[in-house]
Amino acid sequence: MRQIYTGKMWFMAVLLAVFMAACGSNGGDDGGGGGGGLAPVNLGTAGDLKAAAGYAILAKTGITTVPTSTVTGNMGVSPVFASSITGFALVAHALNDFSTSAQVSGNVYAPDYTGGQTGSAGTTPAKLTAAVLSMQAAYIDAAGRTPTSAATTNVGAGTLTSLTLSPGVYEWGSAVTIPTNLTFNGSATSVWILKVAGTLDMAAAKSVILSGGAEAKNIFWQVAGAVTIGANTHFEGIILGNTSITFGHLASIHGRLLAQTAVNLDATTVTQP
Repeated sequence: MRQIYTGKMWFMAVLLAVFMAACGSNGGDDGGGGGGGLAPVNLGTAGDLKAAAGYAILAKTGITTVPTSTVTGNMGVSPVFASSITGFALVAHALNDFSTSAQVSGNVYAPDYTGGQTGSAGTTPAKLTAAVLSMQAAYIDAAGRTPTSAATTNVGAGTLTSLTLSPGVYEWGSAVTIPTNLTFNGSATSVWILKVAGTLDMAAAKSVILSGGAEAKNIFWQVAGAVTIGANTHFEGIILGNTSITFGHLASIHGRLLAQTAVNLDATTVTQP
């Protein structure tokens, strides 16, 4: 009986070791930054026009460009009408449910594109109303997250110079300035949420760099003030702006621009993740 009991104990110990190893491998995906298991901000289902994830650019007061910009993905405005989208040379679809533009690889939506079905739950106005609510909910979601630790609070006193950020929730109680390149290092499942109480500015001719498998779709910038990205700068991530988002001449982003006021482009390249 003693040998049988010992054998069972050995078997259970092996199972426990395997289980602990598996748990450890999942936790290691955060690159050591405390972001393991951090849930992304909920943008809804990609491609769903009733969700923020259905758009590369979504704004409440307008979208402007100094041509020629390049946008890969849908654009939308609400509650303002299509006249608030300028510089894109819009061409209305035959059914009046969206427009197209040579600068946009996707469709352009506004609440005055009624498609002859005003009042229906499936119309463009109704979808845009839901999308704006989704965008606002995502902003509130991000704003409510708790910083991962003291080490992710007020990093660099708001000046991010030549830094590499591990996954986690970061918070600044003031403006944030990025005068150099900025690197995010983590895996494909790592998540970053960056909460900025003031404005966000990135210098000209710099880059946000992803390493270790990090993906733009998992980087969320929740910014209370205006966002200004310098000329010829490349940016990564989902910008949840409480006010305006402005990109300088020939700047680019791999991400989404979700603004509760306006988005302003200048020969900008926007590519949704």
